[in-house]
Amino acid sequence: MSFARVFNVVGLLVAFTGVAMGLAAVVAWSMDDPDLVRLALAAVLTTLSGGLAFRVTRGASKDLSVREGYVIVTFGWVAMGLFGALPYLLTGTITDPAGAVFESVSGFTTTGATVLTGLDTLSPGILFWRSLTQWLGGMGIIVLAVAVLPFLGIGGMQLLQAEVPGLAPERLRPRVTQTAKLLWYVYLALTMVQALLYVAGGMDLFDAVNHAFTTMSTGGFSTRDASIGAFSSPYIQWVTVVFMYLAGINFVLHFRAVSPRQGLFWRAYGRDSEWRFYTRLLAAATILVVAVNGVGGEYGWSPEAVEALVRDAAFQVVSIMTSTGFANQDYSQWVPPAQMTLLLLMFVGGMAGSTAGGVKTVRVLLLLKHTAIQLKKHLHPRAVLAARLGNRPVKDDVLATVVGFVILYSILVMAGMLVMSLLGVDLMTSLGLSAATVGNIGPGLGPAGPAGNYAWISDPGLMVLSFLMIVGRLEMYTVLILFSREVWRRG
Repeated sequence: MSFARVFNVVGLLVAFTGVAMGLAAVVAWSMDDPDLVRLALAAVLTTLSGGLAFRVTRGASKDLSVREGYVIVTFGWVAMGLFGALPYLLTGTITDPAGAVFESVSGFTTTGATVLTGLDTLSPGILFWRSLTQWLGGMGIIVLAVAVLPFLGIGGMQLLQAEVPGLAPERLRPRVTQTAKLLWYVYLALTMVQALLYVAGGMDLFDAVNHAFTTMSTGGFSTRDASIGAFSSPYIQWVTVVFMYLAGINFVLHFRAVSPRQGLFWRAYGRDSEWRFYTRLLAAATILVVAVNGVGGEYGWSPEAVEALVRDAAFQVVSIMTSTGFANQDYSQWVPPAQMTLLLLMFVGGMAGSTAGGVKTVRVLLLLKHTAIQLKKHLHPRAVLAARLGNRPVKDDVLATVVGFVILYSILVMAGMLVMSLLGVDLMTSLGLSAATVGNIGPGLGPAGPAGNYAWISDPGLMVLSFLMIVGRLEMYTVLILFSREVWRRG
């Protein structure tokens, strides 16, 4: 383990965070924001701190080991979360350090949980910084999921090598920069298109850019207390549904869809078994929520009411499953079957290689296939059966990894629920808090639901939830493996 190499890369990430703060300061300057000087100070302090760490360790070798990769990924997210809290503290937007760190970590992990109220009256610079942390976090997550974690031998993309050509770790390693650039181009293009569609629907440019940032990153931060619902526009809500859906798709598929070498546009998606499962599950959950809300809710059956019923169901189902966390309705007031459906979707998440959180649909798909095969083997003990992803059989060790991940994920959610309940939170709310932070969703249940926030939680509780957000965002193993003494051994 070379700590010089670790601090060299982490320092570079912190310096990059400082430059991003500078962009928030530029926005503050352009909009006559009184927080301009404080945002600029935060940018300077962060850039100098990161630059100093990078310069002091500039002689470190550029060859990173797998162990150092684990440490850099975790420490990088932690460092960005800590320094990202400076704008909130220096401007006085959040005076509590634990709350400021929580808000920053929530941004960079694209969770979207917040301790802030009165968003409509916050300064433009701070609002832009919140949105930018999520957009940059989304960019980092794409590279993490598609390039870095496969190199380390973990992550959902490991399961997709049978269907996505050229994504084997040994082939990705020398092409990380190239891969990142290509996927970032797709990410940037989708963000720009969404912002333009928002403007076409009557949203002002500032709100349009902010909400495009937090949609494509599946983050869910908003410039308004009422989230997307504040705009009272079915058009804006449908645009948001479409782009939340796109953000939950593996970005490699988006790249393949616009690549002339891949043939027909539809084939880039249609031949991918995870995409088919992801799309069908969203459709089925939407139909279920429409049905239970239609029968037990208060929508009515006029054409306008039916459109609102379908729109609200689609919006919240896609928002929750992709871990975006936007709200156009207070779903905590929906009938219990609809709430339970959304709670289950919190665990599922989007596709591997997307900015979404959760277990990931590829793991859920393989777990269902594995369960079905085990049931068949009980009926036909001598049958030779194997789970398949696309046209290829999935190895037993891969299935064991999937089962292990789901078990560990469930244990982490239950542990988070237990800790929060010990801190005085009721059991159901604790479950919602834990599931929402581990899955990087944002809104939970009860007082942390879409009509509430996390401001009422104690400082120890906020620190626990910040830890859960980072562990969930980094696919657990990346963080938990740091508790092994083997990682810290020199040599």
